[in-house]
Amino acid sequence: MTAPPPEPRVPTRDCSPTALADLTDIPARSRWVDAAGVRLHVLDYGGDGVPLVVLPGITSPAVTMDFVARALTDLVRPVVVDVRGRGLSDTGPGYTLTDYADDTEAVIRGLGLDRPVLLGHSMGARIAAATAARGACPVRGTVLVDPPMSGPGRGPYPTSLDVFRQQLAQARRGTTADEVARWWPGWPTREHELRARWLDTCDDEAIEATHHGFETEDFFSCWPDVPSPVWLLHGARSPVVTAADAAEAAHAHPRARLAEIPGAGHMVFWDNPGAAISAARTAIRDVLGESGQQEADDTPRIPRRRP
Repeated sequence: MTAPPPEPRVPTRDCSPTALADLTDIPARSRWVDAAGVRLHVLDYGGDGVPLVVLPGITSPAVTMDFVARALTDLVRPVVVDVRGRGLSDTGPGYTLTDYADDTEAVIRGLGLDRPVLLGHSMGARIAAATAARGACPVRGTVLVDPPMSGPGRGPYPTSLDVFRQQLAQARRGTTADEVARWWPGWPTREHELRARWLDTCDDEAIEATHHGFETEDFFSCWPDVPSPVWLLHGARSPVVTAADAAEAAHAHPRARLAEIPGAGHMVFWDNPGAAISAARTAIRDVLGESGQQEADDTPRIPRRRP
């Protein structure tokens, strides 16, 4: 079930040889898990550390979070998932939080990951919360980064479906790093290049169904049930997790720890990589039972506050 094929498997939707070549330049092994007939691709960074299952956002194949995973390999063993309908993973018959949580549990069981830490960004943070709250696979803790808090009665998700469709259309015809930079001007060039090469692997139906879920599935229905230790990191400028949203999250889950990432919008790791990764390291250390002290570096200190 989990043995990788000799070479990366190309999904039914197109994936360019240039994009596949990116996988040869990262220190991770491609592995495969069957999730009820949906074949999932993951990047396993190896090592003897506690497993960290990394769940990316709505249009972020696993390879686009390589810079985050690399920065954590001294603390944990990152395992980054190509969520169904993205990257090299299969598409699926559904894209609900239940489907995604089922897949996450399949990865944990299929790879024999003992009580991993879950770290998710955006869509991935919602998936991590749903998986942890279900409790079918025990986890050591959860780090949620800017989970969409839109939902029934809470207004629309800040980025419209039309914007995602525009980006996907550009990817289908062959987008460039410069074109990607027009959407996200502050990102490092390497991340623009990766996004340009891999965005075309994101399935249209997966994106549309997930966006629909942002507005019909309520994050707060599972958030209070996420077991401790749990951290919620959010961008100081994020329209997805506003100050009011963060205050509501703190009230709904008094045991959670919150940290605001300065200078970051919703794409927290890309907008301010130094501060975001430093905050993630602090959260992971805390989850692992270490001191949780801020590392001595040049990164601005991340405020930690208990509700």
